[in-house]
Amino acid sequence: MRYLTPRKRAEGLGAARHGTAHHVAMNVSGWALLFIVPVFVVVLARTIGHGYEHVRDTFANPLVAVLTALFLFVGMRHFARGAQMAIEDYAHGGTRTALVMLANAVSYLTIAAGFYALIKLAL
Repeated sequence: MRYLTPRKRAEGLGAARHGTAHHVAMNVSGWALLFIVPVFVVVLARTIGHGYEHVRDTFANPLVAVLTALFLFVGMRHFARGAQMAIEDYAHGGTRTALVMLANAVSYLTIAAGFYALIKLAL
C-alpha cells in the first residue's frame, strides 16, 4: 500500500507531470505581458506615420530592441502554451499531438522571423 500525503500528491504535478509548471509559466508570462504590451504599443504608435529612417532609428535603440525581442518571445511562447491548453481540451489522439506540434512550430517560426527582422532593422 502506498501512502501519499497531500503534499506528496501536489509535488507529483498531476498525471502528466507538467501541469503545475505549465500553469505557473502561463501566469508568469501573462503578468509579464501585462507590462510589456502597453509599453511596446506606445513605442510602436510613436513610429506610425514616420519614414523608414525614423523607424530604423527607433528600433536601433537597445532598450527598444530588447523590449521588442521580449514582446516577441514572451508573447509567442504564451500563445503556444495557451493554444496547447485549448487543443488538449478539444482534440484527441494523434490529432492532438500534431496540433500541439504545429502551435509550437508556428510560435518558434514567428519568433525566428521576428528576431531576424529586428536584427535587420536595428543594424
